[in-house]
Amino acid sequence: MNPNFQGLEKIPRHVAIIMDGNGRWAKERGLSRIEGHKEGAQSVRAILRAAAKSGVEFITVYAFSTENWKRPALEVDGLMALLVSSLNAYEQELHDNKICLRVMGQLERLPLFARKRIQKAMDATAHYTDHTFIIALSYGSRMEIADATRKIAEKVKKGEIQTKEINEQMISDHLYLPDVPNPELMIRTSGELRLSNFLLWQLSYSEFYITDTYWPDFREEQFFQALEAFNSRDRRYGGVNKK
Repeated sequence: MNPNFQGLEKIPRHVAIIMDGNGRWAKERGLSRIEGHKEGAQSVRAILRAAAKSGVEFITVYAFSTENWKRPALEVDGLMALLVSSLNAYEQELHDNKICLRVMGQLERLPLFARKRIQKAMDATAHYTDHTFIIALSYGSRMEIADATRKIAEKVKKGEIQTKEINEQMISDHLYLPDVPNPELMIRTSGELRLSNFLLWQLSYSEFYITDTYWPDFREEQFFQALEAFNSRDRRYGGVNKK
């Protein structure tokens, strides 16, 4: 199948993805969990290419949550090493497709070697404006909202703002990446029906697309199917369909 992205009338500007199923994919094949994560990295590569082809400007992937630190140390260490090796292997593709890399989360919790490699890639791609690839890394949405609330409270304490000035826009402005538009489409693989503490504020009016496909098997064709589903949705934002 050669997906015809140009045949879609509505393309979401921002797509968020919960990449689920790496472990189950590996288990079904008698492989280690880290092998599942490695194959999942190939899917990330494929989706970035598909996004550039389709016209999607922003892709945000949920790579590692604040809760994931509870996983066995061997798996966590393997994921950090995989992150660095993936950047080493695929950074040139970011340049080839003019993709800006950004990361959000509690990056101070990452090992130093990972932080340095991420920062190097972000600095090298910061000037690109056509497409943006955002990695949610050591990320939790409740913590993000708590951090935003703390920043606003500090400004109130200093007398910079008054409590009556606090509104939804102000909270949005104090989130990790306030300049990034909210996702219009959220994809979750492996059939799970939950948000798992991912972009709770930003996904308020997003369309959800759930697929039973494990993340390592999610490639261009599956991404096109998700965009097809989005294309068929009627987005009213709480209003009434005027058709």
